[in-house]
Amino acid sequence: MKTILITGGTRGIGLATALRFSENNWNVYITSRKEENLAEVLGEHSQLKGFVANADSEEAANETCNAIIKETSSLDVLINNAGTNPSGGYLMDVDISRIQKTWDVNLLGPLLWARAAVKAGLKESILNVASVGGIKPASYMGAYNISKAGLIYMTKQLAKELAPNIRVNGIAPAVVKTKLSEMLWENDEQATADLHALKKLGTPEDISNLMYFLSSEEASWITGEVVTIDGGYLL
Repeated sequence: MKTILITGGTRGIGLATALRFSENNWNVYITSRKEENLAEVLGEHSQLKGFVANADSEEAANETCNAIIKETSSLDVLINNAGTNPSGGYLMDVDISRIQKTWDVNLLGPLLWARAAVKAGLKESILNVASVGGIKPASYMGAYNISKAGLIYMTKQLAKELAPNIRVNGIAPAVVKTKLSEMLWENDEQATADLHALKKLGTPEDISNLMYFLSSEEASWITGEVVTIDGGYLL
């Protein structure tokens, strides 16, 4: 049985992905920064296991990855899913502490978890959850989009450095109907959906299907790629 670690796995894309892998007989670990959120999810889904860990904490990353290796003797896949966006607004106006938090979680965090996983003995692959915002600028999303643009480049850099033993890929979703993106669609969901060629928002399950493929043996000759999954938004 293979083992996967998914950061930020208690809701939205992270939880859908955790359940997707669990349904296919993977040993699944998730993280959450809030103990109550983790306890609730693990209570509802007893097949999952988890740790309380901040996404931008090097200590938490090391402790979590080492604990997984101690429990299972293996860690096959890491998915850097945890993300945040407390920094909506124009870059000239947003509080610098909010920008720093966004970059710490969205950019530094994935590097910390990748380093921890590799040092602990990661076997197969890393998958980073980026965004189309890292490809195309958008109003009020500057700090977030910059962090995701950096993550896209980091994905390619790590793929180069960790080959041939570990594959590193990413995905770049457009608007997926989750709590994190709620401010983008809650006032007029159809208007936001209409920005996409397919005239609908993505679902966490849409994303989890792609992440499952990229982490599987079927994708064993893919590395250094960031796959856009955007309902035609960039068209």
